[in-house]
Amino acid sequence: MSKVAIIGAGMTKFVRRAQETPKELAYLATKAALDSCNMKLSDIECVAHGSAPDAFDGVHQKGEYIVDGCGGWNKPTMRVFVGGATGVHAVIHGWYHVASGMFDTCLVVCEEKMSCAMPHAQGFFLTIFDHTTERPLHPNLLWIFALEMNRYMTRYGYTKEDIALVAVKNKKKAMNHPAAQLGSEITVEDVVNSEVMAYPVSRLDVSPVSDGAVALILANERVARRVTDKPVWIEGVGWCLDTAYWATRDLYYPRYCEIAARQAYSMAGIREPHKEINIAEPYDPFDYKALHHMEGLLLSPKGKTIELLKDGYFDNDGNLPMCPSGGLLGVGNPIAAAGLMKVAELFWQLRGEAGKRQVPGNPRLGVAQAWGDLMQISSVVVLGI
Repeated sequence: MSKVAIIGAGMTKFVRRAQETPKELAYLATKAALDSCNMKLSDIECVAHGSAPDAFDGVHQKGEYIVDGCGGWNKPTMRVFVGGATGVHAVIHGWYHVASGMFDTCLVVCEEKMSCAMPHAQGFFLTIFDHTTERPLHPNLLWIFALEMNRYMTRYGYTKEDIALVAVKNKKKAMNHPAAQLGSEITVEDVVNSEVMAYPVSRLDVSPVSDGAVALILANERVARRVTDKPVWIEGVGWCLDTAYWATRDLYYPRYCEIAARQAYSMAGIREPHKEINIAEPYDPFDYKALHHMEGLLLSPKGKTIELLKDGYFDNDGNLPMCPSGGLLGVGNPIAAAGLMKVAELFWQLRGEAGKRQVPGNPRLGVAQAWGDLMQISSVVVLGI
């Protein structure tokens, strides 16, 4: 099996209403990634591209629609779609293409233009639920995640003020990200007093609706060492799909995340992740999910994550920096592109190219994770230098 490295990365700015079409967003991210490693589209042998539901962009068969925008014309392409986990899962698909030995290079592109979903993207989720047992309740993702957040808080005795610290820290970190949509200084009181969406979820507990795209260039060892003297290796990958019936699971713990993480750690030869991982980019569409996923990634003891957060353990200069990018809460959440942004952040951090948000101490190992569908799938990638 061939070793696979990330050798280039690019992303658009994440915004509320992009003027560019989905194709143009994909093109801009692709061009930025190619330019970052001085490659041309002719150097790319295949494309793995990801996007969430077609309805977000208002285009049927969206994979076929954006294929030329992300450089896939006349090349082998594969569209990846596992909801919010798409961004990290697309990297796993690209890794398979190259690791198999069938291709020397692969372009991974994820794009989302959620502003096309009118009046709001949440409206398009009403039909994804079981037509007999769930849809009569008229559920949406906000109130389902509110159930999960409430269960998590109740299990460990956390308060809304505790959880709000994640939103405060991530939005502040995002102020140093040039592509961030909502980098800002806010307080715990701002979060707690913001509009209640579905208790205990308030507006500032949630990441924004966003438009944007991210692209990575993957290559085998021969090409990677020729193109750059700073390749970032994909050391491990893992994923797990749990049951879609969220009402039959105890939501206080993301077991699907742990299973995916153990796969990736095993492949990477990591035995004590909380000691060996230097940077973590857990998926944080809601503030509580960053903590939830840190426990699932085996990077924090169950029920002790708030204590570590308050002690600065997860700060950029702490023992284990969490979401140095600013996460989805600060940078933005164009669904598929959001997960790929986290992998791109690790790429820049491990190369020492993250600018003002650079984690000190020459980090060598990082983990990125994304989560999707009905709180049921997790995709995990471990990167190293």
